[in-house]
Amino acid sequence: MGPVEFIVLAFPEEQLRVPAVEAVMGLRKTGVVRLIDGLVATKTASGEVLAAEFDEFVELHGLLTGRDAARLIGPEDVHEAADLLERGSCALLLVVEHVWAEDAAIAVRAAGGRIVGSVRIPPDRVPADPRAGVA
Repeated sequence: MGPVEFIVLAFPEEQLRVPAVEAVMGLRKTGVVRLIDGLVATKTASGEVLAAEFDEFVELHGLLTGRDAARLIGPEDVHEAADLLERGSCALLLVVEHVWAEDAAIAVRAAGGRIVGSVRIPPDRVPADPRAGVA
């Protein structure tokens, strides 16, 4: 298995933006990532936090079926993600495996190593041309 990551994708309204959802889910179809778990979290205008399963949304129905699906996102994850949201907004909460890195992970494990961590670099720290160096 390759590295697994919990990702929160926020939207400025209490409704998902279908083109953005389709683009993210397109990665799954190409095999770049494997979707392991997902929920939709909403922070209402009054500040209430709600969570909904993918199957409650037409555009997400059926994405978490089969042997790859696992229930890893819990209520504490939903509330932690909601702390990142503005009132009156929503987010896709995703647990994905980076399938593209699986071969490297297998080789590292075969050599007696293990993946011990990763750090996400904020987009504002990566120049438009990465060959130019980090800002």
